[in-house]
Amino acid sequence: MIPKAAQWKKDRVGQLSDILKSDGVIGIVDISGVPATNMLDMRANLRSGMTATMAKKTLIRRAWNNAGLDEGHLDVLLDGVVQPMLVHTENYNAFQLYKELDKTRQGRAAKDGEIAPDDIIVEEGETEFAPGPIVGELGAVGIPAKIDKGKVVIQKTTTVVKAGEAIEGDLGMMLSKLGINPIEIGLILSGVIEEGTVLPADSLNIDTDAFRNDIITAMSGAFNLACNVSWYTSETMPTLLSKASTEAFNVAVEAGVSNEKTIPVFISRAQGRALALAGHLDSSALDDELAGMLGAAAASAVVVSDAPSDDAAEVADQPEEEEEEEEEAGFGGLGDLFG
Repeated sequence: MIPKAAQWKKDRVGQLSDILKSDGVIGIVDISGVPATNMLDMRANLRSGMTATMAKKTLIRRAWNNAGLDEGHLDVLLDGVVQPMLVHTENYNAFQLYKELDKTRQGRAAKDGEIAPDDIIVEEGETEFAPGPIVGELGAVGIPAKIDKGKVVIQKTTTVVKAGEAIEGDLGMMLSKLGINPIEIGLILSGVIEEGTVLPADSLNIDTDAFRNDIITAMSGAFNLACNVSWYTSETMPTLLSKASTEAFNVAVEAGVSNEKTIPVFISRAQGRALALAGHLDSSALDDELAGMLGAAAASAVVVSDAPSDDAAEVADQPEEEEEEEEEAGFGGLGDLFG
């Protein structure tokens, strides 16, 4: 007699199939070792952005086949996963999903026999413990300690467990008292499938800010190169046309080509040169308008010193007769300069 599958299993497979057929990003999370209380907090914080459904591997596999997905992709996502949970989101892309789940990572105290994921190092220095039996307890697990100035002090930096070795006895408890919780727990993402593409978790762990800056730098360099080699595209044409217009204008000005755009430049240059020339003339040679223009320019550019300069003193010592002779030989106006 062939045993019938329980109804709750059929319901769960149907639920998972619906999730797998929907749009968005699908991921597999390993929740092994996460205490129930921690799990409730983690799921509550993530509930607004994604759904998380726990199921056994066999049920996930059946739902995967029912949804018509590639079973080879599922093998990649389940590789190394002890206790899977299916996550689905339409709010995040694959990289954003990884970052959100990565926020749930936290450490917990190691239990007897658990394997150290990395070297566990206890740094030398003061602790928060008052003198007492703690000194002997630390020494018993290989952490050298002593009492110094009313504080328990770790005598030297010590690697108590190397990566891959078992954490034995009371060491995990003593490490926790020192604030070292080496066993990492959380909703650890194994990988995702997005638009038919499988992405393992290690390919999603990137610095998005640095990646964005790299893209901006690359785009800027490519744009500058395209402009310098006159590569015509919809992006470069406005810059190339602006550059060509500026260069053509400069050539027209230097060549003396007169048009509605260059004539204002020529007039401005001529006016500036006339004012410069007029600035070397005696005031009697200037009409009121020109004197006013020079006065305005002088007021904004000349700083009057407190004491007269040597040149000014020398001019003051000259006889008045020479000034009278110069006045008699002066111009009747600026117009005399040009006939």
